[in-house]
Formats: sequence, C-alpha cells, structure tokens
Amino acid sequence: MMIDQATWQEAAADLASGASVFVALWAEPAGDGCVVHLAGRPRGSGDVGVLSLMAHDRHFPSIALHHPGAILMERALCDLHGLIADDTPDPRAWLDHTAAYAFKPAIGPGIHQIPVGPVHAGIIEPGHFRFSVNGETIVRLEARLGYAHKGTIGLMRGQTIGHAAKLAGRISGDSTVAYAYAFACAVERALGIVVPPRAAALRGIMAELERLANHFGDIGAICNDGGFPLMNALTAALRERVLRLSAACFGHRLMMDRIIPGGVEADLTEAAAALIRTTLADLLTQWGRLSELYEKTASLQDRMVTSGRLDPAIARRLGCGGYVGRASGQDFDARRDAPYQPYDTCRFTVPGVSAGDVDARIQIRMAELDQSISLIRDLLATLPTGPLRAALPDTPITTGHALVEGFRGDIFAHVRLRDGLVEAAMLRDPSWFFWPALETAIEGNIVADFPLCNKSFNPSYSGCDL
Repeated sequence: MMIDQATWQEAAADLASGASVFVALWAEPAGDGCVVHLAGRPRGSGDVGVLSLMAHDRHFPSIALHHPGAILMERALCDLHGLIADDTPDPRAWLDHTAAYAFKPAIGPGIHQIPVGPVHAGIIEPGHFRFSVNGETIVRLEARLGYAHKGTIGLMRGQTIGHAAKLAGRISGDSTVAYAYAFACAVERALGIVVPPRAAALRGIMAELERLANHFGDIGAICNDGGFPLMNALTAALRERVLRLSAACFGHRLMMDRIIPGGVEADLTEAAAALIRTTLADLLTQWGRLSELYEKTASLQDRMVTSGRLDPAIARRLGCGGYVGRASGQDFDARRDAPYQPYDTCRFTVPGVSAGDVDARIQIRMAELDQSISLIRDLLATLPTGPLRAALPDTPITTGHALVEGFRGDIFAHVRLRDGLVEAAMLRDPSWFFWPALETAIEGNIVADFPLCNKSFNPSYSGCDL
C-alpha cells in the first residue's frame, strides 16, 4: 500500500513503542526514483503488512532512527540503491569495503582493540569482528559484514518463477528448504493457489529434517567451542545420518530444489517412509543419551550457564525470533502464529525459556529436536495420497508474501509477479536481528567465550548479504 511520509513515520513510531514488530525493509527502482518498502506485524500476530513510500529525490525518513533493529537493513538498502535515510543514526557504508571505515569507539583506561577476520581459521563465512577489550573482558563488539554480496535479488528480477525459486534456495545453504518454502508460499499467495495435501505434508517433513540436521550440528559445535569435542563428534554423526536419510528419501542431502512453487518435486515411497520411521527411532535413542551427557557434564555447564546472556527486553526490542528469541522470553513461531500448510493442522508445542544465555539457546534446540521428530512421525502417519503440485495460473500482475519458520527463525518472503515473471522480490533472514543481539549479549564476557556465544546464535552471513 502506497503511503505518505506522515503515515510512514507513524509506522516507525509503532515499531519504537513495541506495538508492532519490524519484519523487513527494502527498496526497488521505480522510474527515475525508488520505492522503499516496510514490512511489519502487530506484536503477538503473524499477520504481516507491507507499506510503501516513494523516496522523492532519493530521500526517505529513517526507520533506524526509531527502531535500532532496522539499522543494518537500512544501511544495506542505501548502499544498493543510492538512497539517503534522513536522520539515520548510522550512515556508514555496508557493502563498500574499499572505503575507510570507522568502528564504534570504546574509550577508557586500558581499553584496546582486537581485530579478527574477515578470513577465519574455521569453515565459516567472511566477517570482521572488532573487539574492544579491557584485559580479558569484552567492552564492545562490532561485527562488520557484507563481504559476500551475491546480487541474488537483482538476479531474480525478470526471471521465471521456477528459476527465481532455485535462487531463493541458495541464499543460505543450511536453510535451502526453508528459503524455497518461503518463496513458494509467497508465490502461491500471490497467485491464490493452495498446494495439494500430499505436497504440503512432504514440505513439512523436509523442513523438520532440515531443522533436525542443523540443531544436531549446532549443539555439537557449541559444545566443541566450550571445550568438549566428544559431544561434537557424536552429534556430527547424528547430523550425517539425517543428511544421508534426506538423500535416500528425497534425492539430495540438503533437499535443494525439492520444494517448488505449487508443490514439491520429489515424492516419498512407502519404503522411504519406513526408513524415516526406523531412523528417527534410533536417532531419538542416541540423542537421549547425548542430552543426558550434556546435562551431567559439569565443565560444559560451567561454560554455558550465564554466558552470552541476551536480555529479554533487548530481544523484544530487536524482534528476535527463532531459538534466540525463544531463549529470551519471546513467544513467536511462524508455524503456529502465521500458520501455513501443513502446520495449520498440526499439534506441537513451542518451547520457551527466559534465561537468555548459551545454555538456554541449547535447551530450546533440544526441545525442538523432540518436537521435530514428533511432527515428522505425525505427518507420516497421516500422509495423504494425491498429486504433488498445483498448476500456476497466468496473471498480469500480483503480489504476495509469507513467513516461514526456518531452523534459525522466521524467514520473510515477498514477491511481485507480472505475466509469469518475477518483477520484484525480497527475502529476509532472521540473522539480521541476531547480529546486533550478539553484539549486545557478548558485552561483559571474556574473549575466550566468544566462540561458543557466537555459535549459540549462529547467525548466517550469506543470509544477510543478498
């Protein structure tokens, strides 16, 4: 909906007061100018609305001025479109790494800086971390990103729906199912179609398998950074079994390109369904022993409990979802609060705690493992028969958006279609809110605890660098 500047600033004020939750901010060319879009939802609801403002003379009122959770996204869109956010609190470039960059200062006796990255020793994506420390204690952390800009949104424009769906599935490799799912749902809502029941159930099974694989991997990696590599070795084996199970049942370890607008590409045979049932039963048994090992290892508990605490008030202010938000008292899950097929007919519990530390984020993941296994079993028990996809109708121009719960949290997708082609699109990763939350949570911790704190958030670099 096109609005004027007064309405735009009213929406910003609602974000500042907490009446609404920030979802996304992006822009697209419009003639000689640009249109800026703001997506938000009422607090406690998954009903997303999109407001659009014409940026005359390439200026628009800053959203970040009122809502700090929008700072990174606002900087990115200004870099990409040459826009100026009036009165923005942070006008620094996001993507231009050739220009001089002034990190936020931390001044005081004994404070010095530790630069880390953008190339890291481990197999992670590029990002620069600038620590300001006093002795071993972190006074301030600033993460500088934007080293892996891929131009994905630009590549989607003018492409067929099928080609754009493949690009969506490659935004963040560990969430390829979730991104393909979100993009497909946005297209289907734009076109007003409902996918066949069997396709909807298969989508749910794939999404929960993806969640299982990532939670197993993350729990082990956090424990590894906490000085307990045995847990990492054992959970890595569980993750590998889920990936092999996905390959055996759906033809691809990450299930890439298996979810398409209108349905799914891969069916599930009776033998494959039986394999999932037996594998899940074995995984659950092994996982039960590992969760007990985690709970009873005092050295692990000493590192995890109270480390990297994210205050629930800050999590609420930033709009954090997923395991980060649910570990800090935020009760939102798109599967329940913005229901979509097949979760609109599923029964499951959304776990929540408020401790906000590394242990809390592990506890949420542990609870979600149990929930995912239960959901897959229920979906297999009621798996409908029938077609795998619905036809996509031709429409001159239409728009749609969707929220889908990936393993990190809610992924927002927006699409505008014209004559079977993608005219505009936006995909927002939950990590946009995790990065500033991590910067806040790490203050007062020692440098040696940063790896496990960072891994407990596990924000995606690629998901923020579209």
